[in-house]
Amino acid sequence: MNHNKLAIQLKAVIIGVAVFGLMVYLWIVPMLGKSIAAMAPEFSHAFIPWLAFLWATGIPCYAALFFAWKIAANIGADHSFCRENGTLMHRIARLAAADGIFFFLGNLVLLFASINHPGIVIVSIFVTCIAMGIFVAASALSHLIMEAADLQEQSDLTI
Repeated sequence: MNHNKLAIQLKAVIIGVAVFGLMVYLWIVPMLGKSIAAMAPEFSHAFIPWLAFLWATGIPCYAALFFAWKIAANIGADHSFCRENGTLMHRIARLAAADGIFFFLGNLVLLFASINHPGIVIVSIFVTCIAMGIFVAASALSHLIMEAADLQEQSDLTI
C-alpha cells in the first residue's frame, strides 16, 4: 500500500469518527438527556449542566482528531517517521489523559453538586481507564515514532 492511499484511508476514518462524534454529542446525548428528564422529572434541573459537561469532554477529542489529520497528511507526503508525527502523537496522548481526568473529576464535581449518581461515578472510572489506555498506547507510539525518526536521520546521513 502506498503512502498516499494509506493517508486517504486514515483521513476517511478520521472524518467518520468526527461525524459519528457529532451525532453522539449533538443528537444522541441531548435526546437521552431529555428522555431521562421526562422519565424522572426530579433530574430535569441537571440536564443543562450535564449537557455542557459532556460537550466539554468533546473538545479534546476533536483536537486529537485534528492532530491525527496532520499525521495522516504527513504520511501522505511520505513523512511517516518524522519528529513532527512523534510530537503530534504525544499531544494526542496528553489530550487523552487530560480528557480522562477531566471526565472523572467532572463526575465527582457533579456528584458533590447533587446532580450525579454514585453509579455513574463508578462507570466514569472505567471510562477514565480507557482514556489512560489510549494515553499509554499513544505515548508508546510517540516514542517509537521518535526512535524511527532518529534512525531515519542516521540513515539519511550515511553515504
